[in-house]
Amino acid sequence: MHVLPNKRTPTGQIGSVHIEHKVEHFQQRYYWDCGVSCIIMLLSNKQREDFLARFNEICEDEGFGESTWTIDLCYLLKRFHIKHCMYTILLGVNEDYRRHGYYDRIMHLDTQRVYSRFRDALDSGVQAVERSVSMKELVSHLTDRGPAIVLVDAGLLSCDLCKHNKLKAEFRRCFGSNYYRGHYVLLVGHTARRLLYRDPALSPRLCATAPRRLQQARLTSGTDHDIIFIYNSYR
Repeated sequence: MHVLPNKRTPTGQIGSVHIEHKVEHFQQRYYWDCGVSCIIMLLSNKQREDFLARFNEICEDEGFGESTWTIDLCYLLKRFHIKHCMYTILLGVNEDYRRHGYYDRIMHLDTQRVYSRFRDALDSGVQAVERSVSMKELVSHLTDRGPAIVLVDAGLLSCDLCKHNKLKAEFRRCFGSNYYRGHYVLLVGHTARRLLYRDPALSPRLCATAPRRLQQARLTSGTDHDIIFIYNSYR
């Protein structure tokens, strides 16, 4: 983690600092593996090689196939001994999300597995807490503890550096849309005015967005405010 302080700021507030957890970028290879790719960025070289060599075998063993929910990512993190904690406003499946085309095609396949994984989480050593996380808590975690995997509506998240999705996201924010597209990104730090993240949908690069834009993308209907705090050193 690189920290370049210019002045003292209260914990949980973005001040004149640059904090970045150094991870090796990994670009997703399929349409469905954004969350898994975020985890690959967190692995050691040996763990990454092992996972990629047995990718299909491990995904089949985990039971999620080509449809990963946040709780699935927690079990995968546990498999690789990465300390973490998931926060969500619903420890289960929101049946109302069937109206989203994104969920309608997968919910009937995944519901039983997702409920079972939440039910067995405590006994399996997976921590899932039913509440939303504030921006202050998120910034504090990035500053003091580690990265975070966050579920967003991809259509609402845009990068201020490479301008990826800029026009589409602005249009969505201005005019709205019922179309939801779930996507995971890895938050790795912050600067004075921006949150830094790695987007597995893109080639290797560091992206940045304003806190309010991230909030719009991660707190929209369909995300359940899902976020996973990672408690691992990347200094």
